[in-house]
Amino acid sequence: MTIVVITGGSRGLGAAAARACAKRGMGVVLTYKASPESAMRVVDDITAAGGTAVALPLDVADTASFGEFRDALQASLSTTWNRQDFDGLVNNAGYGEYTPIASVTEAQFDALFSVHLKGPFFLTQALLPLLADGGQIVNMASATSRVATPGVAPYASFKGGMEVLTRYMAKEFGDRGIRANAIAPGAIRTELGGGLTDEFEAALAAQTALGRVGEPEEVGAVVASLLSADNRWINAQTIEVAGGYVI
Repeated sequence: MTIVVITGGSRGLGAAAARACAKRGMGVVLTYKASPESAMRVVDDITAAGGTAVALPLDVADTASFGEFRDALQASLSTTWNRQDFDGLVNNAGYGEYTPIASVTEAQFDALFSVHLKGPFFLTQALLPLLADGGQIVNMASATSRVATPGVAPYASFKGGMEVLTRYMAKEFGDRGIRANAIAPGAIRTELGGGLTDEFEAALAAQTALGRVGEPEEVGAVVASLLSADNRWINAQTIEVAGGYVI
């Protein structure tokens, strides 16, 4: 059985990815920061559908905790699947803020950096010993790194950094047969950044070729597909999942 670890898997894109992976027969370890209830609802959904899932706490901004998380993950792998390693890592956890460059504080900048670039970098490093040869990494990027959207400069900059990091992961981990790809969602109906107002959603839909915003399940399905053997020859790529946003 393929086993995947999905950070920020208690809601939004992470929860959708967890359900999609489980639907394909994968075992899922999802992480949460502040909402164990939401995480357990995802676990219960997967279990009720005949799958297997575990939820573990993790703050991706707290690099000092990664060793402890690695130990907890290894214990869960052994107890739940009788495995010492796992097959796929999805660096998904994150949040959004809308603040113009002129008003961004250093604290806001540092917090976004820690969650969206520094955290995934060092979490991947910490989990490499447990990631099986021939495994996969999927990093969550964003269409905002291609289309400049006022108010999200730090977030978009770090997501752009994730695209670069993805290529370096593919290069440096290739001798172990590990693939690394990034997914860049466009406007998706999630709680990120406080969610979408009706007015904002209409504006985003008008800029999208398919005339609407996306649903979390549409991104989750792509994550699960990339983690499967179906796409074993896709590597070092950023795939935009945006319905044709600003083309």
